[in-house]
Amino acid sequence: MELPTRTFRVTRADLVRYAGASGDFNPIHWSDRTATKVGLPGVIAHGMFTMALVGRAVAEWAGAPDAIVDYNVRFTRPVVVPDDDEGIEIEVSAKVREVTEDGLTRLDVTAVCGGEKVLSQARATVRTAR
Repeated sequence: MELPTRTFRVTRADLVRYAGASGDFNPIHWSDRTATKVGLPGVIAHGMFTMALVGRAVAEWAGAPDAIVDYNVRFTRPVVVPDDDEGIEIEVSAKVREVTEDGLTRLDVTAVCGGEKVLSQARATVRTAR
């Protein structure tokens, strides 16, 4: 079973807000000059911000944030965020891998940006409503 795809738009303004909330002001998240100097294609979203957006999709599918029992990802590619008002989209989808007898649903989650997977081995376990 596939769950409905959830799309998130990410802009530079989102990165600024996340930096303020997280305290992560690394210039690779706001300065093209610094990002390209260290070999990145441009300013990138914080990995934990990307993970949080995917977690939000999982919580929506589960029906509540506290239904998430386990959630893991590996970062594969950075989410490059252009310096414009449009930003970039991250599409999150999931397939049900297993429903256990003890009321847990295991999901294989996919996050794609610009046609490329940005996370690998993304998996979540959620408590199934009874």
